[in-house]
Amino acid sequence: MTNEGVTELWRQHRAGQDKYTYFLLAAAASAVAFSVQKTEGLVISVQLIPVGVAVLCWGLSFYFGCKNLIWVQVSLLANYGLLQLRHGTHPEQPGHPQLKDAAIRGVSSALKKNTSKAALYAVLQFRFLIGGALFFIGWHVWRLFSNE
Repeated sequence: MTNEGVTELWRQHRAGQDKYTYFLLAAAASAVAFSVQKTEGLVISVQLIPVGVAVLCWGLSFYFGCKNLIWVQVSLLANYGLLQLRHGTHPEQPGHPQLKDAAIRGVSSALKKNTSKAALYAVLQFRFLIGGALFFIGWHVWRLFSNE
């Protein structure tokens, strides 16, 4: 596969990941709006605790999704800097080979940490979205069985 083919495959993968993250963000925001609509006119009571927990989960899902997007961007920037260092085109390119190697090691280490954070936030975004759905569905089933 050519470099152009690899680059295009990477672009498609990155675009797919971005769409997935934005889809989950939209789902969390929609779920909050839906729960507000479904509870409109209800009196605040203990029976609404699962809905409150669901909304909290969806809010956390949204937050972690935003954090994921930030860390993905930071990772992309670090990756770009790493490529510049390796190709000798970085604006602050070290002149000495040992300094260049140290800079590459430092940026590589930061890149690994950044991608780990992005991955963690992506997992948390999904888990809290599902957790919110489970609490909301549990509340709905509870209402059905209690004939409210």
